[in-house]
Amino acid sequence: MLNFTSESIRLDKYLTKSLLEEYDLSRTFIQKLIDNNNVKVNDEYQTSKYILQDGDVVEIIIPEPEHLDAKPENLDFKIVYEDEYILIVDKPNGMVVHPAPGNLSGTLVNGLLYKIKDLSSINGCYRPGIVHRIDKNTTGLLIVAKTDAAHKKLVKMLSENKVYKEYIALVHGNVEPNSGLIDAPIGRHRTDRKKMSVTEVNSKRAVTKFEVLNRYNKFSLLKCVIETGRTHQIRVHLSYIKHPVLGDNLYSYKEDSKIEYGQYLHSHKLKFFHPITNRKLEFVSDIPEEFNVKISMIENKV
Repeated sequence: MLNFTSESIRLDKYLTKSLLEEYDLSRTFIQKLIDNNNVKVNDEYQTSKYILQDGDVVEIIIPEPEHLDAKPENLDFKIVYEDEYILIVDKPNGMVVHPAPGNLSGTLVNGLLYKIKDLSSINGCYRPGIVHRIDKNTTGLLIVAKTDAAHKKLVKMLSENKVYKEYIALVHGNVEPNSGLIDAPIGRHRTDRKKMSVTEVNSKRAVTKFEVLNRYNKFSLLKCVIETGRTHQIRVHLSYIKHPVLGDNLYSYKEDSKIEYGQYLHSHKLKFFHPITNRKLEFVSDIPEEFNVKISMIENKV
């Protein structure tokens, strides 16, 4: 339930703006909710064009998402650590983390269901065990929860920046200086809903530290440590400082979309205290060989 106390605005526009951050609902979807009598104003159904007035009370019912029945599949990925509470996965390039409409197979979740008997149930049937995500074309380490208790504690740890997450990125340009900090809020792009952007509108604080590991002609190899976990954070921040990740088809240059490997971004290191036993854990995933091959090509200007 939302209490409207502002200047006059259309019902659909108000709901789209109010629910964007938590639910990421499009205006078209909001309009369908209104048309299907899932929205009331002052206990009465209204149209999308209804102009809200000061003091109006808006009630909205968001239907349950489509049930996605993820099937176990024998997929190739590495489990680098496992106990009765959690496991650490080394995700390969090109693998989506969990199913979504139009992409119900070949995901990490499908593979986990094949290999692991019990996964946490907090995120439902199509995201079992998934505490946090990395992008399809980002490789490397990911934490998965096997029990609900571990899941809840890991989510809290992530929100309180108690999980050290270090990435390696190969980016365009010679980055200066040798190290720095990007503190710039990230929210949904105003016109392209597939993208995020640095913006003050409907955004959250995002902090990325970087260090230059090496420079190669017109490229740099960076270590990036994120203090927050916003969608596409490293990719958005590096593009924001004019050094986009090589191969990034959303935030880099148009010609990067032709790079078959995809984006050169790797989840390299995780450090945290075990959510149940409190034992200190540290995991490192070697940089994929594709990085070394690309760096050799750059150095030799192939």
